[in-house]
Amino acid sequence: MPGLLRGVARVAVVAGTATAVSNRVSRRQANRWSQQGAQQQPQYAQEPQYAPEPAPAAAPAPSAGLSDDSLAKLQQLADLKTQGVLTDAEFEVQKARILQM
Repeated sequence: MPGLLRGVARVAVVAGTATAVSNRVSRRQANRWSQQGAQQQPQYAQEPQYAPEPAPAAAPAPSAGLSDDSLAKLQQLADLKTQGVLTDAEFEVQKARILQM
């Protein structure tokens, strides 16, 4: 029994030591990364700001009596479909609804 107790105590000491060392290493790394981030941040602020490229002009859509509002809604739908928010079926349903207005 004393040998078993000694073994359990040794495991507990090793596990506790490993946990303490691991936590200390994690804290030191986090502090280093935050210091590096603080040092690099002013460097990024000094870089010149570039204006985003203008979006390519959309091809003129045949406006068979469509209002500007309907065209804007169709463009929004097309953007949502391109982004993958709408499926093809959902896009067609919404497009038909707008065109009926």
